[in-house]
Amino acid sequence: MPLTSTQASALSRMFSSGVFKELARKGRSPLFTRLVHESGLADRINILDHTIASTFDLAFSELRKSGVRDEYVYRSALTQKILLGRHSLRTASMLTEFRAGSSRADLVVLNGKASAYEIKSDRDSLSRLNKQIADYRKVFSHVYVIASHIHLDSVIENTPEDVGIMSLVRWNRIHTAREAVNRESMVCTDTIFQSLRMSEAKKILTSLDVKLPDVPNIMLWEAMREKFSCLKPIDVHRQMIAVLKESRNLASLSYFVEQMPISLQAAALSITIGRADHDRLIKTVRIPLFQAMDWE
Repeated sequence: MPLTSTQASALSRMFSSGVFKELARKGRSPLFTRLVHESGLADRINILDHTIASTFDLAFSELRKSGVRDEYVYRSALTQKILLGRHSLRTASMLTEFRAGSSRADLVVLNGKASAYEIKSDRDSLSRLNKQIADYRKVFSHVYVIASHIHLDSVIENTPEDVGIMSLVRWNRIHTAREAVNRESMVCTDTIFQSLRMSEAKKILTSLDVKLPDVPNIMLWEAMREKFSCLKPIDVHRQMIAVLKESRNLASLSYFVEQMPISLQAAALSITIGRADHDRLIKTVRIPLFQAMDWE
C-alpha cells in the first residue's frame, strides 16, 4: 500500500536533527516514538522483534522507495558510495551546507579535489538550480547535480556542460550521466575567501607565503580579502582543499559512525553532537523498540 503524505513526512522527520540530538543528549526521544506511530511502522511490525536501530533501518527502507525519496536518502547514498565507498574518513573530508556565495552546497567531498553535490530529490523543485550552480562553480573545482529521474532530462538540458550529472537508480546505486569537468583555474578567490572561517583564510595566506596584514582587527577582514584578490585561483583552491581537510577532518568520528546503523551514518557525519553524547547514542540505538514506545 502506498505511503500517505503524513506517513512519508513522519518517515523523513525520523532522520531529522531534532530526533538525532534528542536521542544523543537524553537517551530517549518522545518525538521518535510519535513518529513511529505517525509513519504507520508501529502498525506493520512486531515491536518485540526490533531495536531502535533496526526501526531506523526499516523506516529508511520505506523512505528510499521511488516517489518519496527525500534529501536524506540522496545524502546517505552519496555518503556510502562516494565518501565511505571510494575514500575513507582518514583520506577525505565531507562538508554539509557549506556556504558558496548566496547558496549552500548540500554536500562537499574533499580528497585531492573539491566536489560539490547539489541534491534535487523527488520532492524538490529546480527553481533555484541555476543560481546554485553558478555559486558552486566559483568555489569548487567539480560541481555535480544528483537528481531524481523526474528531473534528470531537465537538469541535463539546462546546466553547463562542465557540470556533472548523477541519478539515483536504486537507493544506493548512483549512475553518472555526465562527468564533471575540472575548473579549478576558474574559481573566484573572493567567493572562496567569503566561504572560509578567518582562521582558515589565515592558514591559506601563510601557506602561500603571503604576509598577514598588520592592521587593527576591525580592518583585518577587508585587508585579507584584498590579499586573496591578488592570488591565482588555482593556488587558492588547492590550499583551500588542504586547509579544509585539516580543519574539518572527520577521522575522529570513525568509531562512532561504524557503531551506527547504516541508515544513520549520514546523520552521524552531518549532525554535530558533543563527544560525550556519542556513547549514549550508541547505547540508545540498541534499546529494544518496545521500551522506546513508553517514551511518549
